[in-house]
Amino acid sequence: MDYMEEREVLRGAEGEDVGPPTQRKSSSSRSSRKSFRLDYRLEEDVTKSCQDKHGRWTNPWSTWRFPSWPLLLRFMLWDKDHSRVPTNKEALDSELPVMEPYFVQNPDLSDSGPGLRVTWLGHATVLVEMDGLNILTDPIFSQRASPIQFVGPKRYRGPPCTVEQLPRIDAVVISHSHYDHLDVGSVASLNTRFGGELRWFVPMGLMDWLMKMGCENVIELDWWDENCVPGHDDVTFVCTPSQHWSKRSALDDNKTLWGSWSILGPEHRFFFAGDTGYCPAFQEIGRRFGPFDLAAIPIGAYMPRDVMKGQHIDPEEAVQIHQDLQAKHSVAIHWGTFVLTYEYYLEPPVRLRAALEEKGLHPKSFFTLHHGESRLITSRVGDVFD
Repeated sequence: MDYMEEREVLRGAEGEDVGPPTQRKSSSSRSSRKSFRLDYRLEEDVTKSCQDKHGRWTNPWSTWRFPSWPLLLRFMLWDKDHSRVPTNKEALDSELPVMEPYFVQNPDLSDSGPGLRVTWLGHATVLVEMDGLNILTDPIFSQRASPIQFVGPKRYRGPPCTVEQLPRIDAVVISHSHYDHLDVGSVASLNTRFGGELRWFVPMGLMDWLMKMGCENVIELDWWDENCVPGHDDVTFVCTPSQHWSKRSALDDNKTLWGSWSILGPEHRFFFAGDTGYCPAFQEIGRRFGPFDLAAIPIGAYMPRDVMKGQHIDPEEAVQIHQDLQAKHSVAIHWGTFVLTYEYYLEPPVRLRAALEEKGLHPKSFFTLHHGESRLITSRVGDVFD
């Protein structure tokens, strides 16, 4: 019995569906089962996803709290906004410069080389190059995080490149359905440019939405399910838990799942948190799949705390997740792009540095990037280059 058959027997023994997790998905998934042996540490207990009696996904941890209606009304109507984003472009350029990415400056250098390279493209969008694949997370290149582009949260720092300027993209991972993480215009542009060559990885319930957008190569996964990019069976994409919620319209609350992503290659391991509150799942992910060479972890959109704590981590909790994952390096995301909450717009990296110092961690172990800036993490342990 080979390793994949062993895993299916184990899944059946636990009372789960013994068929491949993507059997009902797009036909291209049938040829993309990974063929290498990976240590899954199956002895570790992990938290599975769950739904309520109405079929809506729920968070299974005691750490989950959705703000009450009085708290939400106070947040929307009376809480003071301390973000104080300058309206002056020169001031913003000085504090949060937007750089032209290396692959725009010199497209000949955009082929994925040795090591792991990350480029921050704003908010939760990062380009990760690892083990022969170019991976994009929660792409948003639009000016507003909104169903329509004339109202809704507007970027105060624009995208450092267009979809047309991106290098080859092999895979996109989506964390959940909120408009600042699943953007119609960006999905349409990526699909127009790359078509069926681009594989989309989404949590349960989002495949139909992507297919209605014209995307052909879509893989929908539950927590702890896995798949890969055709022709790259040695890199495994695992949908892992996060603590959040989903909504795109008035009636679809939590009809689709949310999640983080653990991307496990023969040389490197990358974790993408997406959008999350703090919960015990990150310790489970670290025990099963850590250590990670790089994690992309949110540090912004956390104030006022009594409203945001269940759904958004603060910088101190971000550092705790960095430790839970056993991450060698982490890059800060989900800050410096949109005003979604009320903390001062430059506070997140300041608190991040203070939290690292308090924990006795090296300040470069969890770093921030300018919009469009890249960092190369080599395969040699501990080597990081700008």
